[in-house]
Amino acid sequence: MRRLTITLLGLLGGVLLAVAAWLGGAKPDTDLKSNLQMALSRPGTAAAIGVWALGLAALGVAWWHARKADWSLRAVLATAALWAAPLLFAPPLGSRDLYAYACQGATVHGGLNPYEVGSAALPCPWLDSVSLIWHDTPAPYGPVWVLLAGAAVAVAGGNLAVAVTVLRVGALLGVLLMAYAVPRLAARAGVDPVRAAWLGLASPLLMVHVVSGGHNDALMIGLALCGLLAAFHRRGLASGALLGAAVAVKATAGIALPFAVLLLMRERTFRELLRRTWAPLAGTVAVFAAITLASGLRLGWLRGLASSGDSVQWTSPPTAVGMAVGALSKALGHDVTTGAVEVARVIGWAALAVALVVIWVRAYREARDPGAILRHLTGALVAVVALSPVFHPWYVLWPLAVLAVSVHTGRLRTAGEVLAVALPALTLPDGDNLALRTKLAGAVAMTGLVIATIVFGLRRLRLGRRPAPVRPRREP
Repeated sequence: MRRLTITLLGLLGGVLLAVAAWLGGAKPDTDLKSNLQMALSRPGTAAAIGVWALGLAALGVAWWHARKADWSLRAVLATAALWAAPLLFAPPLGSRDLYAYACQGATVHGGLNPYEVGSAALPCPWLDSVSLIWHDTPAPYGPVWVLLAGAAVAVAGGNLAVAVTVLRVGALLGVLLMAYAVPRLAARAGVDPVRAAWLGLASPLLMVHVVSGGHNDALMIGLALCGLLAAFHRRGLASGALLGAAVAVKATAGIALPFAVLLLMRERTFRELLRRTWAPLAGTVAVFAAITLASGLRLGWLRGLASSGDSVQWTSPPTAVGMAVGALSKALGHDVTTGAVEVARVIGWAALAVALVVIWVRAYREARDPGAILRHLTGALVAVVALSPVFHPWYVLWPLAVLAVSVHTGRLRTAGEVLAVALPALTLPDGDNLALRTKLAGAVAMTGLVIATIVFGLRRLRLGRRPAPVRPRREP
C-alpha cells in the first residue's frame, strides 16, 4: 500500500471516529441508567456504532500497513498527528473517565479530600456524567493528576467542556514526553526508532484511549520513559525524580524503578548494585514526598487503589477464574462467587509478586545489555496487566510503550501489534464496556485460556529440564 493511500485511509479512520463521537460518543448527557438494549434503541446510537466500526477498521488497516513501511521519523510523527487531529475536536470515545477526573478535581476545588470521599460527597455538578460505579469511590490516582484535575476545574469556572479540554491537554503532554523518549530509547536499545514510534505513538489503541479518551496513563508512561532515558545517560537522581513524578500520577510506574537501577550499572556485581541504587531511589522518594506534602492530600490515594477492584470483569484473568468458579458453584446450588473472586485475586497478587522477582533476577543476570533489561521490564508490565484484579484496554499501553523500544520483531512484537489494533473494539463509543455485557461467556473463555497457558508453561518447563539425548559417536 502506498504512503499517500495509508495516510488518507488513516485520516478517514480518524474522521469517522470523530463522527461516531458526535453521534453517540461518551457525551455528558448520556443516560447511564439504561441497559444495552435501551441504549441501542436510542436515535443515532446504532449509526454511531456502525461508523465507529468503520473508523476502527480504516484506522487499523492503515496503521497495520504503515508499521513496516519505509518512513522517516518526522513523517511518522506528522502522520500520527494528522490522524489524531479530528479526535481532538470531538467528544471522548470508549470511556467516561474524563468526567470522573473532572469530578475528582471538583472535589479538590470544593475543599474536600478526594482520597477520603467519592465525587457524590460534594456533590460534583457533573455527577450524572460519571459512570455509576465511581460515584462513591475515592480517587485511585496520585496527587499530580488530582491537582491537575483541580486546576482544570478552577480554570473551567463551571464549564465541563473547558475542564475536559484541560485534562486532555494533560494527557497529550504525556504523549509529547513519549514522543521525546521513544525514539531515543529505541536507538539506545538497538531498535529502529521509526518502528518504535509507530507502535509507541501512533497505534489505534493510543488514538482512541489517550487522544480521544484522555486517560492519564499517557502522562505516567511519558514521565517513566523519560526516567528510563535518564538512567541510560547515567543520571541516577534525575531518573529517580522523573520516576517519582510518574508514580505520583499512577502507582504502576514504580515497577520501572528496579529496572532503572540496572540500566545505571556498569558491571554485574552486588556492590555495584548497592552503589547504583541509592541515587534513583533517593530521587523517587524525594520527588514523591515533596509532591505529596505540597498537595496536602497525604497518602490516602493508596487506599483508593483497593477501590479500583470494585469493577468485576472477565478481562482480568484472576477475576475471570473466580467468576467461573462462582458460576459453577451457583449452578450446583451454593453461590460462592464473591469469595471465589476474592481468593482468585489474592492468588493473582501472589503470583504477580513471584513473577516480578523472577523477572528482575533474570534482568540482573543481563545487566550489561540495556535492550535485555527493557525486554524484561516489558515482561514485568505484562505480568502486572495480566495478574491484576482489574483490566481495562488502555492498561496495555504500559507494556506496549516499552515493547516498542525494546523488541524489533518476533512473536511478542506481533502479539502487541495485534492487541493495539483489536482492543479498542472492546468498548463502544459511549464508553459501554462489552466485557460487562458478556460476563459468563467471557469468564469461561478466559478461564480456559488460563488453564491452557498453565499447561503449556508446565510442559515447556518439563521439556526444558529434560536432558538432551546423547548421540552415539561415529567410528572413524
